Amino acid sequence: MISGLNHPNLVKLYGCCVEKDQLLLVYEYMENNSLALALSGRSSLKLDWAARKKICVGIARGLEFLHEGAAMRMIHRDIKTPNVLLDANLNAKISDFGLARLHEEEHTHISTKVAGTIGYMAPEYALMGHLTEKADVYSFGVVAMEIVSGKSNTTQKGSDDNAPLIKWAMTLQQKGDIMEIVDPKLEGEFNSLEAERMTRVALVCTNATPSLRPLMSEAVKMLEGEMEIPRIMSGPAVYGHDLNFSKLMEMQESTSMSGYGLFLHASGLKGPFPDAVACLENLIDLRISDTTGINSFPILSSKVIETLILRNVGLSGPIPSYIWNLPNLTRLDLSFNKLTGEIQDIQKAPKLNYLTGNMLSGNVESAFLINNKPNIDLSYNNFSWSSSCQEKSNINTYRSSILKNNLTGLLPCAGPVNCKTYQRSVHINCGGEDLKITNSFGKITYQADNSKTNAATNHHQQNWGISNTGDFTDDAYVDDTFIISTSLRLSKDSPYLYKTARRSALSLVYYAFCLENGAYNVKLHFMEIQFSEKEVYSRIGRRIFDVYVQGKLFLRDFNIKEEANGTLKPVVKELKANVTDHLLEIRLYWAGKGTALIPNRGNYGPLISAISLCHSLEPQCGAEKIKHHISFPLILGATGVLVTITLLAVGIYARRRCLKDSNTIKRDLRAEGLQTVCFTWRQLQDATNNFDKANKLGEGGFGSVFKGELPDGTIIAVKQLSSKSCQGNREFVNEIGMISGLNHPNLVKLYGCCVEKNHLMLVYEYMENNSLALVLSGKSSMKLDWKTRQKICVGIARGLEFLHEGSMIRMVHRDIKTPNVLLDADLNAKISDFGLARLHEEEHTHISTKVAGTMGYMAPEYVLWGQLTEKADVYSFGVVAMEIVSGKSNTKHKGTADHLSLLDWALSLHQKGNILEVVDPVLEGHFNRKEAVRMINVALVCTNSSPALRPTMSEAMKMLEGVIELTQVSSDPGIYGDDWSLLKLRDIDDTHGSSSTSGVTDQTRTTTKSSVSGCDLYPLYPESMTLNSTVEYHSSSL
Repeated sequence: MISGLNHPNLVKLYGCCVEKDQLLLVYEYMENNSLALALSGRSSLKLDWAARKKICVGIARGLEFLHEGAAMRMIHRDIKTPNVLLDANLNAKISDFGLARLHEEEHTHISTKVAGTIGYMAPEYALMGHLTEKADVYSFGVVAMEIVSGKSNTTQKGSDDNAPLIKWAMTLQQKGDIMEIVDPKLEGEFNSLEAERMTRVALVCTNATPSLRPLMSEAVKMLEGEMEIPRIMSGPAVYGHDLNFSKLMEMQESTSMSGYGLFLHASGLKGPFPDAVACLENLIDLRISDTTGINSFPILSSKVIETLILRNVGLSGPIPSYIWNLPNLTRLDLSFNKLTGEIQDIQKAPKLNYLTGNMLSGNVESAFLINNKPNIDLSYNNFSWSSSCQEKSNINTYRSSILKNNLTGLLPCAGPVNCKTYQRSVHINCGGEDLKITNSFGKITYQADNSKTNAATNHHQQNWGISNTGDFTDDAYVDDTFIISTSLRLSKDSPYLYKTARRSALSLVYYAFCLENGAYNVKLHFMEIQFSEKEVYSRIGRRIFDVYVQGKLFLRDFNIKEEANGTLKPVVKELKANVTDHLLEIRLYWAGKGTALIPNRGNYGPLISAISLCHSLEPQCGAEKIKHHISFPLILGATGVLVTITLLAVGIYARRRCLKDSNTIKRDLRAEGLQTVCFTWRQLQDATNNFDKANKLGEGGFGSVFKGELPDGTIIAVKQLSSKSCQGNREFVNEIGMISGLNHPNLVKLYGCCVEKNHLMLVYEYMENNSLALVLSGKSSMKLDWKTRQKICVGIARGLEFLHEGSMIRMVHRDIKTPNVLLDADLNAKISDFGLARLHEEEHTHISTKVAGTMGYMAPEYVLWGQLTEKADVYSFGVVAMEIVSGKSNTKHKGTADHLSLLDWALSLHQKGNILEVVDPVLEGHFNRKEAVRMINVALVCTNSSPALRPTMSEAMKMLEGVIELTQVSSDPGIYGDDWSLLKLRDIDDTHGSSSTSGVTDQTRTTTKSSVSGCDLYPLYPESMTLNSTVEYHSSSL
């Protein structure tokens, strides 16, 4: 969790040790230990009020980053004073991410095993397992109250009547004696206004209703006095620890909750089903699996329930008749219990029914169930079947017959199964085509296993078959995909056998029949191809499942990635199994463990690449001997081919180097360690309707951009490298390398690329509102009001702050401009075009690189000397911010008739006290004057010609939001604008004491090459040029 995070208020992880039986984590050292120790009085450290406020705000900022600012949104789950550490300057740093969970925006909550510390856990999480970021907000409220009061919520009570700390504070609030909560150790030395504010924020954050708690970003603003604190609920009973199921139901009724769910997968909880849960009338989603103690079927009060999963929980007895009459029920999973009795005639069955692994009996054919369209899994039961029953694609009848000991019981509706011969070997390429693998004995044919399956499927070949149970409950697709493949390059030791795999959401059975009895060597081939080590978010995915062979547990909690020591690495598990009835069965079962949302929702469940069964008396394992023949015509033909290849190689070598084929690009991608999704030319051709001109979004120096739609309905933007461009290949690879590892709300998302034949294309998410440049230019019908401009400007700042400080790989964008800022449907700003980006290591003061960018946006020190730091991006951001507030382009428009540059004009107005004249007249006076002045001043500060005087992007963002004061704007207009020269820059350097120009002599020679290499994703000005300069210095002292 913590390895991919970087924030001033999160403890830094340096590394780990997993040698032998040692498991160690290496963190930065915190000089002042934990906040809990400081507050307890057992430390010599005494916290004054200023330190307490600083600590409280620091914790809030750290949580705000986890919830909203990090590339991987997450919930900490264990915020408490012992997990807040203090450095030498008493900066608060959140630690201990052992219980943290990732949280995807489209999920309302995360279903997970309840874990945390009593006294800090939110009621809806402690009682119902309902986890959202509001659980962290609750814990923060408790910690804030401990900071202001000096009392511990777990070891001390607030008052003599032993009322909980939060409840005591609420009582004091109602009495008007809120200042009594303040720690007496402060001896009155505190800011009463701030103390009251912190106490009230703590009470608001600990509201029992999650929806009434603020976001952490709102809590930060409340603490700093930038946002009004909502009215505190007057009922003290909803605070504190006296919470139970009945209290939760009262909260439900009082807040008019329309419905909610309870998810407990492999939670470790034991015991009977709680009556309080059964009484919940608005329960729409109940999922409990892989636990014990729920012996009898609960009588649920909810009539609106849509999903009911009680899987592997020990249920016995018949299925209650009311279950079949629930009007909204669409998914029923009662699999792997001990249910008995007959299934009655059913008028309306749920869409998905899983009854596998019980002891249900009777003539199921008489039930309306069989003649219905829903998916029904009846496998592993004791039903009676007539000889006339027939197999159906939506009904799984594998081993559902009371006849257990013959092949008729194996496939009751498949007709008589007669074994004419008995096999000694079976090889299956799970999810793939027929495949021949050569070994020392010869060629072994792995049979194809690529037939389509659904949520309840049984299909079979001549002497083997599969039975699949379950659907992926949380993915976004109606039709689940049970066969997956990878386009990533596998190692030489990994044959094509691992390119595909079959997976299941619950239970996957492979069975081989008509086998000769005896001892068999069973080989199960696995490779994790759905998670990627290259992607931070995907890297933490965990697939855990159990494997049974011949009904006996073979592998418990099997984790492919862990066993293989990484993804895309093969692992083979072998065992001996006895066949006594000509049948061998392998079952893979998901027991509710591991992750279910990474890298996408529905990525869980068992997965297998290939199966090999060999009789112990069959040493060659069915291999065909390879025949060797000497063929003179073949030798002559091979010689001719060799000569042809040699001539062709010479011809290719003579071509211009810029015409690289797709293999070169692929090698470049591999050299960069990149493994991105590769689309085929045909896929993108179909998506864009053969690159129809009607789908063309624009054209730039890089090539054309087309709108397209993938088969699953995803709208994409396809950026095509022009075949005429000789300088795009490196930028093409660079853009993939830079953006493929990034994930942030203000960065455009790269879906993949195409490097087929001579086609070089990048596939991005589609931005509905094109570029910021287009909107500001007036060529779009859209008009940006002030609130939207402020939102866009802050969004760009957040994206750059992430690139410079928040991402695992710090980088400088080098081409920040309005055409490279795209707007989605909600007008969120997203930075695009990473073709010119460069990595930046902290220990380097600057990056020496070939100068590239766009005139009008490039910082002077970069244009003239090639000195590149993140302050070059800050300069570009200042130009963009000025364009946003003024509505003018720095490359197309000048501020006034005397052709002052936009920045010079703004500075001139600033000196005259007429700064608001900069504001875009299109707004017609409808704007926030305070915010407009602030944005203009931030733009001027960011475009200071001295890099050292520009703020960092995190400081610029805080300036924009009014969190910190603006630095003074320089009064010298000559240091702004486009009239740069070496002399001017030297003068600036002498004035501000910068050493960046020392050693530059009169022998400096600058060579500039203009070329069209801009890579705008949504090009606005196809004729605009990008500066691409090579600066050569003859002074060795530079």
